[in-house]
Amino acid sequence: MPEKPEQRPRCVLVAVQLPDVGDAQHAGDVDELKRLVATLGLEVVGTVTQRRDRISPATVVGQGKLRELAEWTGGDGEIAPTIASRVKAGKRRGRLEGRGEDHDGDDDEDDDDHDDHDGDDDDDGDDGDHHDDEHVRGHVHKRERGVPVVVVVDHELTPRMQRNLERATGAEVLDRTHVIVEIFHRHARSREARLQVEIARLSYVAPRLREAGAGGDRQRGGIGGKGAGESALELDRRKIRDRIAELRGELAEIEREYATRRATRQDQRRVALVGYTNAGKSSLMRALTSSGVYVADKLFATLDTTVRALRPETEPRILVSDTVGFIKKLPHELVASFRSTLDEALEASLLLFVVDASDPTFRDQLAVTRDVIASIGAADVPWTLVLNKRDQLDDAAIAALVAEFPDALVISAHDPGDVRTIREHVVAFFDGAIEVDEVFLPYAAAGLVSHIYQDTTVLAERHGDAGTAYTVRAPRKVLQRLRDRVGAGR
Repeated sequence: MPEKPEQRPRCVLVAVQLPDVGDAQHAGDVDELKRLVATLGLEVVGTVTQRRDRISPATVVGQGKLRELAEWTGGDGEIAPTIASRVKAGKRRGRLEGRGEDHDGDDDEDDDDHDDHDGDDDDDGDDGDHHDDEHVRGHVHKRERGVPVVVVVDHELTPRMQRNLERATGAEVLDRTHVIVEIFHRHARSREARLQVEIARLSYVAPRLREAGAGGDRQRGGIGGKGAGESALELDRRKIRDRIAELRGELAEIEREYATRRATRQDQRRVALVGYTNAGKSSLMRALTSSGVYVADKLFATLDTTVRALRPETEPRILVSDTVGFIKKLPHELVASFRSTLDEALEASLLLFVVDASDPTFRDQLAVTRDVIASIGAADVPWTLVLNKRDQLDDAAIAALVAEFPDALVISAHDPGDVRTIREHVVAFFDGAIEVDEVFLPYAAAGLVSHIYQDTTVLAERHGDAGTAYTVRAPRKVLQRLRDRVGAGR
């Protein structure tokens, strides 16, 4: 009897559309979150969204949407705060007995776990509320036993928000930052990337630690065992701080090694591929350098910087770097941790901004790329826009892109002709504009024929009594170097 395939953990997405976010952008954000959780191995079974003037500081969404979310997870939709003291409990009991069930007064001064009641908490209308077509509200109650349901929120959660959502839904709650950090953790391959991700993960976890027990038992005090000592929570946080310091020390050693390697390439010509995650940078890198760079149709498939020589090789060589992909709302812990990786972009002579032109939100993605590049101090590095995945567009869409971005290169990384166009553009950046000219090679300098075919595109050749005249297409500086070599070889 064949075994049943393992059921993936299920999740429900939560997103708030703020006034400055348009419908298309909001839909793109939700779709991107779906791809993130899919990369993490979760199956999306529903989506709960809401238009709000601001994110609720207690529960992200209003009370009405919170109850709806709880229906998906099997929770009761109640925050049910833990009251820390009998005094607060007595005060709360007295107020409730005097006012019935009215919670709109000053309860918040004693318990900050209640929502801010901004007027739309009970809005259960269709405003921004969407579900997958094949599912209906309450479907989650019919889920298979043992298959957990996770709540994933498309915003960074404070510890308070996360605690309240977990109480109301009875489910594990992850925010966007947690999902991205976990993806980075799974995809990190090199020692440097693993150290960087671990620093980011611990920096994220530290402020979200909670006391394991109600009393927060304390360890013995300092010298002689006197004094209150540290609580278990304080001890855990100190251990995390010490571990982060240790990891940063190890990372500093690796960065010094990398800095030495970069110094040896200081005088070499370098190009860096930068852009949004899954824009096709690694595919273009593989095509330009004929290398076995890892390529996968998933977010953050590449976390390590790869450096290869442009092929066919030029003289002097041009080095191409494939950098980590960017994403909207990239956690600042990861930007800081990957600073050394992004230095490749800072030290490059030319940046190729690779964009997935088939994505309707690519303009927003391009803006994110520019913002990250500016944040590391590389805003002044020359750059060229590369609109990738032309093969997924029709002729009308391509014509519109050309009209909107006349200086961009519209290509497909899988088309050899387009890759050749990118290569010529890169070579022309360093060696001048492409020209068609004639180079005469005497028979006595026949050893230079290989350089002519390697560094130029030979359009025609004409043999004479003293040698061969080659009509070639090449950058201005390449032609000049060839003539200099021919002169020296006579």
